[in-house]
Amino acid sequence: MSLFRKSGEPHELAIAMTGVRLGDRLLHIGCADPSLLGAVSSKVGVTGRSCALAPDDAAAARARRGAEKAGALVGIVRSTIDRCPFLDGAFNLVVVDGTDGLMASLSQAHRRECVGEGRRVLDTRGRLVVIESGRPTGLAGIFKKNPVDPAYQAAGGTPALLEEAGFRIVRTLAERDGLVFIEGAK
Repeated sequence: MSLFRKSGEPHELAIAMTGVRLGDRLLHIGCADPSLLGAVSSKVGVTGRSCALAPDDAAAARARRGAEKAGALVGIVRSTIDRCPFLDGAFNLVVVDGTDGLMASLSQAHRRECVGEGRRVLDTRGRLVVIESGRPTGLAGIFKKNPVDPAYQAAGGTPALLEEAGFRIVRTLAERDGLVFIEGAK
């Protein structure tokens, strides 16, 4: 047993916070962590549907690796994050992997388009969950710096963005293990 290794599923917290279940129709936007995509996507099972939106070949390759490693069937679609090629109401859960600072790195207009498209493809009772890097804890807090844009945070960050997009309920679900989980319910 190692003193520094966590036991159990490495993405157990993300799976719990997204609330992904068997039979869900999941859209995963962003692929900073391919193993996160694979872990969350594997939970929809064969009765559900999992798709990943990849803006470029590198992101598509990461998504493919994560899906294959987890044994998950994921449809990978090459498209920009502000123009989802899916029908209105096609998904009941959208997960945005912003652990690499995705939302903060976009211009304000592109952030609005991304969240607006995420809302559009959700069904009437759908949820959008953004996973972002938070304050690192433990030893990581000493050595790892947080990729947070101060101007984006001063403007209210992701919660303000989701409220502006028209999500009824916006809340921070958890801030733990260097991650922040923010949910918007349609």
